Amino acid sequence: MDLSNMKVGVIGVGSMGRNHARVLSELADLMGVCDANREQADLVAGQFGCTSFGSLDDLIERSDVEAVSVATPTIFHLEAVEKCLNAGIDVLVEKPIADTVENGQKMIDLAEKMGRTFAVGMIERHNPIVNFTKELIDKKNLGEVVTISSRRVSNYPARINDVGVITDLGVHDIDVQRYLASSEVKSVYALGGNVRARPLIDHATILLQFENGIEGIMEVSWLTPMKLRQVMITGLDGFAEMDYVDQELKISSSSSGGLDLSSMWRIPQKYDIKRMRVAQEEPLKRELVDFLSAIKEERNPLVKGWDGLKDLEIAKAAEQSVETGKKVILSQ
Repeated sequence: MDLSNMKVGVIGVGSMGRNHARVLSELADLMGVCDANREQADLVAGQFGCTSFGSLDDLIERSDVEAVSVATPTIFHLEAVEKCLNAGIDVLVEKPIADTVENGQKMIDLAEKMGRTFAVGMIERHNPIVNFTKELIDKKNLGEVVTISSRRVSNYPARINDVGVITDLGVHDIDVQRYLASSEVKSVYALGGNVRARPLIDHATILLQFENGIEGIMEVSWLTPMKLRQVMITGLDGFAEMDYVDQELKISSSSSGGLDLSSMWRIPQKYDIKRMRVAQEEPLKRELVDFLSAIKEERNPLVKGWDGLKDLEIAKAAEQSVETGKKVILSQ
């Protein structure tokens, strides 16, 4: 689909917003970027050949932008999203959807009222290895899934100062686990604390109980010197290890069972292990293509506002559990 004539903008051009500007400049007509730090806005605008704005109001008033990515700090999401939706602009907002569940709901309600496309930037949902793994699970190649375990750890990011590690990192794996499980979460229990990032939670282990019986386990941390992004899925017929970064899936099984042993697999002779590496694609590009295509095709994006809200609800429940030491039951 040709997206080159779509007029787009980026609000907030820090680390993530700059990447949005880069990809959108390749996909569509990047009209402008804005940031409270005008020097940063000028720098990014110069790099990608568009106009810089010091305020969102100026971007809305002085350009004919049709769609935007909002990549400001989380506490400013509501203000930016509301202004854009009220101006008739379609919006993709970076994760987490909002600083509070109530503010996320306000965005969803306004988008519905205005009839605008509203997506949430859960980038891992657009990772091709996640899509492949989802198909594998849905085809029962692993048998019935029992548990999904995720590990997402790294060192402390200096750019984050408004949310803890559960809301910053954890929402990714909350979203992916919901997607892979094809079920909603009914309860959350978490342990964690704030060793180095006071007053923010900087490490947590989270247990999710899904309505369909699958158990989800998540480790998130800002305390490690290295970066890991992994998911492990235990099924009755196989065990799968998914690596987000390498975009690789490794499946171990005691027998071939129902696994697809096509020529796509590289099979070590000494072990019953199958490895699959999908074609390398940038998840952010896939995310933005999906968003812009959803606008053109008048369909829902892959990650709707409602998905982002559910992810935030679960993250907030995990934070509550860390603080109280108690399981949190989610209302459906």
